[in-house]
Amino acid sequence: MIKSMIQRVRTIILVLMTSVLGACAQPADSIRTVDAGAFERGVQADSVQVVDVRTADEYAEGHIAHAVNIDVLQEGFMDSARRLDRHKEVYVYCRSGKRSMTAARQLAAAGYRVVNLRGGIIEWAAAGKSVVK
Repeated sequence: MIKSMIQRVRTIILVLMTSVLGACAQPADSIRTVDAGAFERGVQADSVQVVDVRTADEYAEGHIAHAVNIDVLQEGFMDSARRLDRHKEVYVYCRSGKRSMTAARQLAAAGYRVVNLRGGIIEWAAAGKSVVK
């Protein structure tokens, strides 16, 4: 149990450090934050990738259609994210918008163009948008 707690703390520290350093390195126009309506219009295009950066349990409770789940708090987040197509925008979301911005910064620092859902899936659902369960 202590070993898993230490690993979790290390992962959180790594995410925070990457976020801070990534924010300094990313191009100013590589991340856009949009409301649920604009996000919905974007994800309806075939030319984008939708990534839910919450935990697997949160994803299973309900997610946006066609979203893949890559947990930003997992140690291998960027290893998994590198499988994404760099030529397509990456639409990211989480529960409230905080973790997805962390993911957006890491992705932008790696050269991806990212669109972040303001307010996360909470705002998505509040706007009456559909969720897959």
